[in-house]
Amino acid sequence: MIRGAVLGSPISHSLSPILHTAAFEFLGIEGTYQAVDVPSGTLSNFITERGADFDYLSLTMPLKEEVMGLGFATDSKTKEIQSGNTVYCRDGEWKLTSTDGSGFLSALSHAGLTTFDRVLILGAGGTARAVTGALDSIATEIHVLGRSSIRQEALARSIHSAQFEYQRWTLDIDFSQYDLVVNTTPAGAADLLADAVSLGTKTVLFDVIYKPWPTELAQRWVDCGGAVINGLELLLYQGIDQLEIILNRKVDRSALAQHLRVVLAKAAK
Repeated sequence: MIRGAVLGSPISHSLSPILHTAAFEFLGIEGTYQAVDVPSGTLSNFITERGADFDYLSLTMPLKEEVMGLGFATDSKTKEIQSGNTVYCRDGEWKLTSTDGSGFLSALSHAGLTTFDRVLILGAGGTARAVTGALDSIATEIHVLGRSSIRQEALARSIHSAQFEYQRWTLDIDFSQYDLVVNTTPAGAADLLADAVSLGTKTVLFDVIYKPWPTELAQRWVDCGGAVINGLELLLYQGIDQLEIILNRKVDRSALAQHLRVVLAKAAK
């Protein structure tokens, strides 16, 4: 029996329980997975009081950065981006990693996108740092649009190859100068940027939000003829990566992804 849960706040909208339960069934694994509301500042207490009830935990906002201070055994990449979304117990020890970056790259690859000249990331939180670190090896330039300079240094540490530029949040932005825009902000935060999308846009938008869907930004993008990748794709692939870590083995990713994509599409309606 594998016992998992997704933690965050708010958490009632999460489709992770549907995804992981469907994956268990598809793989013929006995397991349970639930959503638990864990507000900011309470993750340590949750682990102490209820950690023994689970084999792994998926983390969403606002816990991806908070978990970094709990002293779990952490891989080097996760330390670098200072953001973790997967806590799992192995040999009696809690370990921390992130599958946001790898899941993001898998979603791009599925869409036939593997290299970029210029990328713009909206937001500077935990997911943005994971995305930035993942894009470092496949993008020539990475620009981040953030509301403050507090996280600028942490983002810069995630980049070793690409040219990096941090910009303060503005509504006056030319999306056409990028071949990929990634929205990592909370639902509604990027809505005012929708007016900056021009008709006939060739830029691809990857919006990590999947509920509510479509976002105003994503809808405007589609209306202007642009391609949009739904946040369900990131949820799907980062979840598959989590499962491979928990199971400590590879799965038939193509078949599982195809199955989960149908399940998630129905659940998201």
